[in-house]
Amino acid sequence: MLLVLLQFLSVAASSSLRCDPAFRGACKPTVEEKPTCTSILLSYCEDMAYSQTIFPNIIGHRTREEAEAGAEYLLLSVVESLLGGECNPEVRMLGCSVLAPRCEAGRALKPCRGVCEAVQRRCGRAFQAIDMAWPYFMDCDRFFFSEQEGCYDPLEGLSAEQRAEAADVLPPDDAASVIHFVHHSNAQMISVLKRTEERCSDIARTYSIGRSADGRELLVIEFSNNPGRHELLEPEMKYVGNVHGNEVLGRQLLIYLAQYLCLEYRLGNERVQSLVNRTRIHILPSVNPDGYEVAAAGVQDSNYGDEQEGLRYDTSSIGRNNAQNVDLNRNFPDLTSVVYRRRRQKGYRTDHIPIPDSYWFGKVAPETYAVMKWIRSVPFVLSADFHGGDLVVSYPYDVSKHPLDRNMFSPTPDDQVFKLLARTYANAHGTMSIESAQCGSSRAFSQNGTVNGAQWSSFAGGMQDFNYLHTNCFEVTVELGCERFPPDEDLLTSWHENQEALIKFAELVSSDWTCSPTSAFSLCVCVCVCVCVCVVPQAHQGIKGIVKDEDGNGIQGARVSVRGIRHDVTTAENGDYWRLLTPGIHIVSASAPGFSRAMKKVRLPSRMDSAGRVDFVLHKSVVEPDVQEEADSIPSLGTYDRFDPYNQYERYATMTDLSSIREERAEKPWWWSYFALPGRPAPTWLLKHY
Repeated sequence: MLLVLLQFLSVAASSSLRCDPAFRGACKPTVEEKPTCTSILLSYCEDMAYSQTIFPNIIGHRTREEAEAGAEYLLLSVVESLLGGECNPEVRMLGCSVLAPRCEAGRALKPCRGVCEAVQRRCGRAFQAIDMAWPYFMDCDRFFFSEQEGCYDPLEGLSAEQRAEAADVLPPDDAASVIHFVHHSNAQMISVLKRTEERCSDIARTYSIGRSADGRELLVIEFSNNPGRHELLEPEMKYVGNVHGNEVLGRQLLIYLAQYLCLEYRLGNERVQSLVNRTRIHILPSVNPDGYEVAAAGVQDSNYGDEQEGLRYDTSSIGRNNAQNVDLNRNFPDLTSVVYRRRRQKGYRTDHIPIPDSYWFGKVAPETYAVMKWIRSVPFVLSADFHGGDLVVSYPYDVSKHPLDRNMFSPTPDDQVFKLLARTYANAHGTMSIESAQCGSSRAFSQNGTVNGAQWSSFAGGMQDFNYLHTNCFEVTVELGCERFPPDEDLLTSWHENQEALIKFAELVSSDWTCSPTSAFSLCVCVCVCVCVCVVPQAHQGIKGIVKDEDGNGIQGARVSVRGIRHDVTTAENGDYWRLLTPGIHIVSASAPGFSRAMKKVRLPSRMDSAGRVDFVLHKSVVEPDVQEEADSIPSLGTYDRFDPYNQYERYATMTDLSSIREERAEKPWWWSYFALPGRPAPTWLLKHY
């Protein structure tokens, strides 16, 4: 009996251990299903050259459902939109070769590393343009293989043209020389500017002046023979576009201009080379990239589906303002009204008017703030701001001097100079000065394509008045046509209409010359000083020079005055200055606290090759009574230097956008909301600086 009982217990024990994995060999082995090839059911990968894939895929997704739920596949679904159509479809196909790898005979084939590297070389800058890291699952060294290891081409099936472009077959020179006359998304715009910088690194540099309300970069590209630094006596000018997000032609023209300057300089165009070598040109294609996004989406919506029912949305104002619904060209400090209130005071001036402290307690847009800091930090001489909705060049003032604020001709002290600047652009434009071609509400006031802003339509807070009254910069507003968002097919024509005007306007301050006492038109002036003005028939106006002390050191902040014009300019860091003037005889003086005033008489001929050189040497002395009286009648330079003295801008930004939304917007790129979804891990691998 005992033996039978022991056998029974042994059988029972072995039975209970049969499924216990702790006992090796006691459990029945689990048979796992062998992976097999299956049809590609990922919709964004269905155009691959193969039809069979396998799971787990290369990055470990075990099922199609797991792959579809991942941030990697989400990126592939929106990458075309994020990059503005650039690098499509090769980036998507490259990602699909990892998420849905090619399967043959029950095994996954390996995509080729060489193809991956070619796509990354071409498209890496497009990701940089939107501040996104190159996706980890498209790491060429980690997930792609060499031909020696046996691999397949993930871009198989593309057309010959697409394959050549994706594989970098085109020589870099040819690839960069093509200007595409189409609209550019924000990502495409930044990518073009970055490529232009790379292509012409000896004369071009990009830099950011800040970010928009939604976090988009405000990117500038500059051209100079020494990009990145101010050179003594080399004038600086700027072109600014897209202040109103729905007025996009200026934005496009400035993108084309950047490419044109790079291309023509390298091709040996002597005119372009002379311009770039003699001038530092700053180009800001878009002040309002957030508004542009809204405007572009509005145009697409108006063209989608409704025309068959005879409907079309009115897109005339969609995207005009920034993301905070601020009209940026009404958001600058109203210094013109300050001038009008003080014009009866003895010794009043119209230059370097300080920003009233009260301004900072209002709604200051981040774009406005960035532009103000920019123009205060660079000694700009000349500027043009591009808009749409009319065909005319407008010049200051924009605010009417009429006591009831009715439209009225309201000139600046430099009215003749501004009329000359406006005529230069209008006359060089293909049609602007032709009366029959003019459009919009300015037609009733336009004179050969130019108009005084306040006479046409008075408004406060504009950028061109601020430039003139707060800095040395003379700015005009160029209205490029009545169609604010023209179709692609009109862009080439618009470029041809504006190309000469863009170059000729910049040449107004270009300067490169030598002068000797025997030069033609040289002239001896009063105060025992001989001034040489060398002249060749071109279109340069004004004077430039250096204000020094007796030891030869440049004096920063010295004032250069012209008799009869209540508007001074001040010297830059090394004592150099530029003063736009019309032809004629001018009495010019230089002064600075602690120095005696120096004065010269200068004759400027009607046609000049460059700005006349007029230097001053100031002698130490007790402050002159007239200088002291003038200083007492206006805010001091110390007051002028006050910029947001109470840090009110930062307080406003914190108060209006509240807590974490503003903080995340500042810390994360604008596209982050696509991927930061509730209940899913945040794909921090997309962040460049994580």
